[in-house]
Amino acid sequence: MISIHVKVKPGSFKDEISIDENNQWIIKIREKPIDGSANEYLIKFLSKELKVKKSDIVIEKGLMSQFKKIEIALSDEDIESIVSKFKK
Repeated sequence: MISIHVKVKPGSFKDEISIDENNQWIIKIREKPIDGSANEYLIKFLSKELKVKKSDIVIEKGLMSQFKKIEIALSDEDIESIVSKFKK
């Protein structure tokens, strides 16, 4: 399991993952934060983009915040290739 800290921007124009020069994950999603629907959408979006099962993604902290700690069932090698893909 890999833990990542992300900043989520719900209600964005498009869905997008980016990682800045400080390795801060920024995830934009179209879903609005109403009754937890943005968290569900975030898991679905990450599952699709990272090619893992939805059950392999858990929001550990920050259910009601845009700053979240997410655990994903990935190896260190997998996360390195993902970071290089989304790094700006």
